[in-house]
Amino acid sequence: MAQLEFESLKQTLKALIVKECDKDIAPEAIGDDERLIGGPLELDSLDALQICLAVQDRYDVRLEGNDARRALVSVSALAQMIVDAQVDAGLDATLVRPLT
Repeated sequence: MAQLEFESLKQTLKALIVKECDKDIAPEAIGDDERLIGGPLELDSLDALQICLAVQDRYDVRLEGNDARRALVSVSALAQMIVDAQVDAGLDATLVRPLT
């Protein structure tokens, strides 16, 4: 995946997090490497579940157990986990759809 596409994926994930977790902040305010769970966003286990379900629905990537814990460290980690899972599944990891 090209760097530009990876950056686009991270921006899309930030918007997904804001929407799914009902946060009143601009997606751009979330740092790529900012801690998600227990960090400044104050996301909790219910938020983690919402994000995991949205990722599964949108990217067909199932995040469970230790994989979910590793993916939800930061937006960068989440984006990398999605790309890796899509590549492992033989899917086109370059498909990044804007959040609607």
